[in-house]
Amino acid sequence: MSTEDLDAYESELELQLYREYRDVVRLFKYAVETERRFYLCNAIDLKVRTEGGDVYYEVSLGDAWVWDVYRPARFIKSAKVLTFRDVSIEEIVHSDLEVPGSES
Repeated sequence: MSTEDLDAYESELELQLYREYRDVVRLFKYAVETERRFYLCNAIDLKVRTEGGDVYYEVSLGDAWVWDVYRPARFIKSAKVLTFRDVSIEEIVHSDLEVPGSES
């Protein structure tokens, strides 16, 4: 497989993932971003933990979708994310949501 073939394959995977996101975003209430992943979910619980002087975040997600090109199943029942980095949580306002290229 050539470099061009690999680039084309990865570009197609990204496009498929974006299309899936566009189709499912309206099913979810929250958008969650960590340093490693982006999630959509309907239930979230964020806890700030301290251990040995370190502060970290424990994020529990329920009824979630994961933005990950290489993951075979992106819909998950629950997940727990532990991170020392920032966590961004946004409530999705569906009336204001307009995804480019989506059909009404």
